[in-house]
Amino acid sequence: MLITDVFDSQLMDSKSWQTMDSYEPTDYTQRFLNLHIGKAQHSPETEKLKSGEKPRSNPYQASLLQDSVRRYLQLPADQTVLILHAKVAQKSYGNEKRFFCPPPCVYLSGPGWKLKQEQIKARGLGEAGFRVCGYMGLDSMGSSLMETQKLSFEEQPDAKGFSCAKALYISDTDKRKHFRLVLKLFFSNGQEIGTFHSKLIKVISKPSQKKQSLKNTDLCISSGSKVSLFNRLRSQTVSTRYLSVEGGAFIASARQWAAFTLHLGKDPRGTLMSPRPGLPDSSPGSLVLQSQFLGVKTDERCPRSEFPLREGYIRYGSVVQLVCTATGVTLPPLIIRKVMKQYAMLDVDEPISQLHKCAFQFQGSDRMYLCLSTDKVIQFQASPCPKEANRELLNDGSCWTIISTETVEYTFSESLACVREPVSPVPLIAALQLTGGGDVAMLEVQGEYFHAHLKVWFGDVEAETMYRSPKSLVCVVPDVSAFGSDWRWLRYPITVPLLLIRDDGLIYSSSFTFTYTPEQSCIPGQQVLSDVPQDSDKLLDSIHQEFTRTNFHLFMQT
Repeated sequence: MLITDVFDSQLMDSKSWQTMDSYEPTDYTQRFLNLHIGKAQHSPETEKLKSGEKPRSNPYQASLLQDSVRRYLQLPADQTVLILHAKVAQKSYGNEKRFFCPPPCVYLSGPGWKLKQEQIKARGLGEAGFRVCGYMGLDSMGSSLMETQKLSFEEQPDAKGFSCAKALYISDTDKRKHFRLVLKLFFSNGQEIGTFHSKLIKVISKPSQKKQSLKNTDLCISSGSKVSLFNRLRSQTVSTRYLSVEGGAFIASARQWAAFTLHLGKDPRGTLMSPRPGLPDSSPGSLVLQSQFLGVKTDERCPRSEFPLREGYIRYGSVVQLVCTATGVTLPPLIIRKVMKQYAMLDVDEPISQLHKCAFQFQGSDRMYLCLSTDKVIQFQASPCPKEANRELLNDGSCWTIISTETVEYTFSESLACVREPVSPVPLIAALQLTGGGDVAMLEVQGEYFHAHLKVWFGDVEAETMYRSPKSLVCVVPDVSAFGSDWRWLRYPITVPLLLIRDDGLIYSSSFTFTYTPEQSCIPGQQVLSDVPQDSDKLLDSIHQEFTRTNFHLFMQT
């Protein structure tokens, strides 16, 4: 009988990506071309793709595509488009323009962009033809180029392309309560890359000044969600600084912002946690101009056992911890305070709302607050109020505005396909649902932007796929025998990545994998051998079980 189980497990193989990014461009590209191109680029089926003719399904084509997928799995050449944006946007009124803050950002990463550059150079178009440019605007039906912002990408030290749209806003003539951002990318030679959408953004008129109710959860901030923090001196847009991380330390940047996971910790009115070691002492009123004291690695000095997490919505007076989603750098435990007229309110415990002004007091310290000074992040000691014990006077640099953020990532690889059409819509997998058993197990792939020209692949094995809707694909789970002739003797799991591949060979990778796990039944007290013995009959006698499809656990993980 088939035993099934479904679970989610985040797989973050950062080391492998770091290794991939560390290749020299020329060396990596040469290795990739040697591995992926070869005789396949002159095959009849490839010529059909170049001419735009849809190849007919035949064994030769299937074998060629499978071989290409194997080469891709050996040395992936993905191209990733990452969009970061705020979860809410404040509407503009009249002639004013309230630009989105923080501004939407776009990052281009992955070795596939370098490979594309080499391919364009090989066609004699030069480097100018490779440059990526784009436009970003709102998804309104009547949008024109006048209402969009042109994006120019600059290469960062980590080889990622970066651009941001600082002049986007939504006017009061737009009556929608939600909208999406639309990003259109092109190569400078005119070739369209594709169209990419942000997640839904809620429109608000202005930050709520009333006591926030948990009934309006759209504006509340929950534990584990991602936020951005920025500081704006004297309400001047040009003076806006964003909390960010650079070189392992926290900084205040005028150009780039970082998303932070906001974790809710133990109630400070209960048992207080001990102050974090390593933070320098400060005399009253002085500033500590050593930003590196604020940058500590989560895995080195802030183990999770020292910061017990809990669920729920963040309220003023709560102990929280900020962890950079990109680098893992974290701040010591902080108590979040409401700010009113530059005073930190010590007795307020209402829920935090979007675009509220707040302050972050270092837990266990003597009125020390997270503060910025130009581009440095420092500590500032607040002054007590003699007449009101529930208030502490802050400076401008200690008052932060908090807002929830969203991230959407699109990954594709056109290195093995002669793609003439845009890569969009890029499908996004959100969840997997396994059903059935015995001879037939069905897997439902749930997500967004699906269409009838997609096939689900388990590693280098194509699955029979049925299109159900833009949010659902259903496929037949391939038999475990498709992954090797020695499948009968396996006593360890087989894990394969889940891919979506378009008809023209365009590959969309995902973070999901599928695992076949053999069920082992042994005679009590008898040890299972780790290697397959020469006499396989003895193995069958010892475990009283032949590994067939009907006794494999099927797991999905992401």
